[in-house]
Amino acid sequence: MKIFPAQADLAATDMESYNLMFGPDICGPGTRKVHVIMDYNGEHVENKKSISAKYDVDSHLYQLTLSPDNTYEVAIDGEKAESGSLYEDFDFLKPKEIKDPEVSKPDDWVDETQIDDPEDSKPDDWVTEKQIVDPEAEQPEDWDEEMDGEWEAPTIDNPEYTGDWSAKRIDNPEYKGEWVHPEIANPEYVHDDAVYDYADFGAIGIDVWQVKSGTIFDSIIITTDAAEAEAGVAAFKVLAEGESAMKKEAEDAAKAEEEAKKAEEEAAAAAEEESKEDEGDEAEEEEPAKDEL
Repeated sequence: MKIFPAQADLAATDMESYNLMFGPDICGPGTRKVHVIMDYNGEHVENKKSISAKYDVDSHLYQLTLSPDNTYEVAIDGEKAESGSLYEDFDFLKPKEIKDPEVSKPDDWVDETQIDDPEDSKPDDWVTEKQIVDPEAEQPEDWDEEMDGEWEAPTIDNPEYTGDWSAKRIDNPEYKGEWVHPEIANPEYVHDDAVYDYADFGAIGIDVWQVKSGTIFDSIIITTDAAEAEAGVAAFKVLAEGESAMKKEAEDAAKAEEEAKKAEEEAAAAAEEESKEDEGDEAEEEEPAKDEL
């Protein structure tokens, strides 16, 4: 849903000139989210939180509430799905503070928490060679250096290999702690007490990328009256209850039809089996007696 400011010519409306874009975006298995995008000084700013959209065949009610204290709430079917501060969840304003560009980490700052123990050394008998020349290998008698090149004995795994050696680690006595870049007030920061507010709303557009048939958009309310909004929620719940009852009625009817069909098939199968048994009995009675010798 795209909500636009007042338009002199709706036919000439630029679909990207909206005040707000709100509603479910369902595109394949990867995208099933509720968008909250607001225009601020000519730029569209999106909510940084991820809000999951409903993905089924039922009707759903999506609500966006913007409040004068610069908070927002997204509700689905009358239940809160997400909420928060417009200042914190949207990047409307530049940060209040920035890293001081005149300050950088001193060259002698030590932020390595541990170091190799300078007093630890590799034992003299420590073996780091993984492979050695096979001591049992011998040059073949028919080896011809002119034809075969210089003979090299093959290597084998070293049975005395101890593994890679590394010095034990100790706390760094020179450690000064994690360096924190000092911050200063951002000279470009400008506070706005009413990021929630718009001069007017004058048109509604529905931006549809249809990926499955049967989607219906209906019952749209834009209001500053909380009672009117609550009445809309109540009306939706009546609609949802009616849908649920109709769906259950249809499911019960389908179940009853399936059970009746199954019973009919079972009765027909039983009748056919009984008919075959009767035919078998008649055949036995009609078989002529054999002469005894």
